[in-house]
Amino acid sequence: MHNIRSVIVGTGSYIPEKIVKNDEFLNHRFYNSNKERINKTNEEIIFKFEEITGIQERRYAPDEMVTSELAYRAALDAVESSKIDRESLDYIIVAHNFGDVHVGNRRSDMVPSLAGRVKRQLGILNPKTVAYDVVFGCPGWLQSVIQADYYIRTGDAKRVMVIGSEALSRISDPSDIDSMIYSDGAGATILEGVESDDKIGILAHASRSDTYEYGKLLWMDKTYSNGNDNNELFLKMYGHKLYKYALLHVPDEMKECILKANLTLSDIDKIIIHQANEKMDNEIVTRLFKLFDINDNLEQKVEEIMPMTISWLGNSSVATLPTLFDLLVKGKITNHKTFGGGYYVFASVGAGMNVNCMIYKMP
Repeated sequence: MHNIRSVIVGTGSYIPEKIVKNDEFLNHRFYNSNKERINKTNEEIIFKFEEITGIQERRYAPDEMVTSELAYRAALDAVESSKIDRESLDYIIVAHNFGDVHVGNRRSDMVPSLAGRVKRQLGILNPKTVAYDVVFGCPGWLQSVIQADYYIRTGDAKRVMVIGSEALSRISDPSDIDSMIYSDGAGATILEGVESDDKIGILAHASRSDTYEYGKLLWMDKTYSNGNDNNELFLKMYGHKLYKYALLHVPDEMKECILKANLTLSDIDKIIIHQANEKMDNEIVTRLFKLFDINDNLEQKVEEIMPMTISWLGNSSVATLPTLFDLLVKGKITNHKTFGGGYYVFASVGAGMNVNCMIYKMP
């Protein structure tokens, strides 16, 4: 009897055309959490920011677009690349964290679900195409893929579309230095059940949620801007504490997942990691090598195994992983490519705090 494997048969992404370079923040007024003006020049702030995060520019959605529209465009790209009949989808899952946020109104709009809106925009009439959303912080797209794998392997679904979409520019505080991290975009993936005795597709996954001690490292709060006391809420984070959490838990979770697939790090061809912070991602993967007792030429090994987009796309939360993978499989990442039989590690970390990981073998 053949085993059912979850295989990626199509990818897509939508990268907004509006490019926002770091020098566009030179005229911002930055404040700390005590509503005090930060006592550094903007040139100093931006230089240090780029040195740590690796971000040189990011993308913002046009004013008329909301998160569900970004998701729809990525979904359309995935449908076209896979050449499937969209009516054959059993599930559409959209991972996001803030719903549709319109320019001039920061309230989250999530009814109906963003997945329902995408299904409608795609023109799908099939009532058995179930559409729902997942809110799981930045690891939301990967957690949704894990759910899709369970649906497929249990026979509940044949095809599932998973989308990660976010417009973080709409909920970032312009007076907060962290606002320079955030960007907008969407990525989509179509998974399909394939009968095979070979170990292909999704081989293993692992997740964790540390809510008791670390549940408030990202939260919503008022602006840091002095003298602005309206009730609008913006995304806030304890960046240093989040950095320490990620280094403590993400490498261990990745090692657990690799071993769960009966592999070792030397088997892995690429690591597709959430594009949160270049320095942090480099250190996570460096620590992963050390967990497998690999200690030589680490800088070169990390560069070869970990494709990155953060320098020009910034951090688009749930969209970073599927967008990166779409660009990778379509040959749009310099010095990195995919090939049949390759092993890929997907990993993410974000609000919750949540961490997850997945091992995928390209057919």
